[in-house]
Amino acid sequence: MTTQTIAATLFSELKNKIEQRKARVAVIGLGYVGLPLALLYSEQKFSVTGFDIDPRKISMLDQGGTYIVRIPANEIQAAKAKGFSATSDYARLAEMDAIIICVPTPLNEYHEPDLSYITETAKSIAPHLRAGHLVILESTTYPGTTEEVLVPILEKGNRHGLKASRGEGTDGQEFFVAFSPEREDPGNVTVARRDIPKVVGGLNGKASELSAALYGAIFARVVPVSSPAAAEMTKLLENIYRCVNIALVNELKLLSLRMGLDIWEVIEAASTKPFGFQPFYPGPGLGGHCIPVDPFYLSWKAKEWDFHTRFIELAGEINSNMPYHVLESVGKALNTHKKALNGSKVLVLGLAYKKDIDDLRESPSLTIIELLQKEGAQVSYNDPYFPTVGKGRKYDLQMKCVPLENLGQYDCVLIVTDHSDYDFERIVRESQLVVDTRNATRGIKSPKIVPC
Repeated sequence: MTTQTIAATLFSELKNKIEQRKARVAVIGLGYVGLPLALLYSEQKFSVTGFDIDPRKISMLDQGGTYIVRIPANEIQAAKAKGFSATSDYARLAEMDAIIICVPTPLNEYHEPDLSYITETAKSIAPHLRAGHLVILESTTYPGTTEEVLVPILEKGNRHGLKASRGEGTDGQEFFVAFSPEREDPGNVTVARRDIPKVVGGLNGKASELSAALYGAIFARVVPVSSPAAAEMTKLLENIYRCVNIALVNELKLLSLRMGLDIWEVIEAASTKPFGFQPFYPGPGLGGHCIPVDPFYLSWKAKEWDFHTRFIELAGEINSNMPYHVLESVGKALNTHKKALNGSKVLVLGLAYKKDIDDLRESPSLTIIELLQKEGAQVSYNDPYFPTVGKGRKYDLQMKCVPLENLGQYDCVLIVTDHSDYDFERIVRESQLVVDTRNATRGIKSPKIVPC
């Protein structure tokens, strides 16, 4: 059998396995992206194994439990009944047919890309690669990461001299590589996960075709693009688009406050235009893994091409300054009550970066709490999704959630996240002063409310 025949056989065998739901799927990184993806494959009767280095997650999944609020335990138990399992033993990757990487890609302290999770994961995969494996990266990153970072590690670290399949020529000792950006939207209950189109870009046509088949089995629509870099740039464009428009509306909010205008009223009026306008809303700062982080990935990569992304960096600067605006607003609001920020008791409502989710990543609430504490405020918090908050990559708060009782004891109640569980009429009624960063108190008439 010639090498080309062997290669064609590897491709056709995996394609047939996918189409017949017999392909064994590995999902590495069982967080907000990886776990929902693994459950989707399980629902479609694929054999799925989840991989993670966190023993707490593995233990909870083994017991049929969950650590993500929007994923109920019964979904984990249903998946387990269909054969889903979780492990930290990367040697089991040799048993798999497709490997999907869903690990974090944060920024370091210098706002530069931190690819350590990708590189360490690639090093863990490489010894267990075999000919015919399909490896897909989903982690958000700069254009070129799949080809310049992931592939070289996989090629260098495997034991059989395997190479990633490039072009259309083959030698029979190859594995397939693609990039497909995650498009998770935590808290979105209006669009089913499988109805979000899936973009895929393979290192060659065969990799694209295999990836499209794999994702096409669980998503209603697959959108192939010409390369992994094009797929990587697609993800960045989506999130930079949001980042820039949020920065614009945040800046207009600051101007509107000075002019005595209600920016929320203005946005609502502008939204009546049936074309050429999409509403974005101001807030206390950006949160989540994507929007605060992704623009910096492209800005960093652009320097390699001697290109300065001024527009993107300006948007990042505006959004990063919003927590400082909140701090200033709280100080001014307390001043009108003849109180100083130093020594005042402030209750922060909401730690999550947006309503009705249990996600702290890059949450502006954490920055706001630290800023208030530095100014001498006595800060407490309430969030139904976080009984405690400890130490993270960029914060160390060591606080416990306080009950929403005796609100009058606080000099200021600061609404940072507008969870649906909150009764804002009661909060306004029982509080001395309410600073609202989310327009959560709209429709409530009270001199206690200070828009921010």
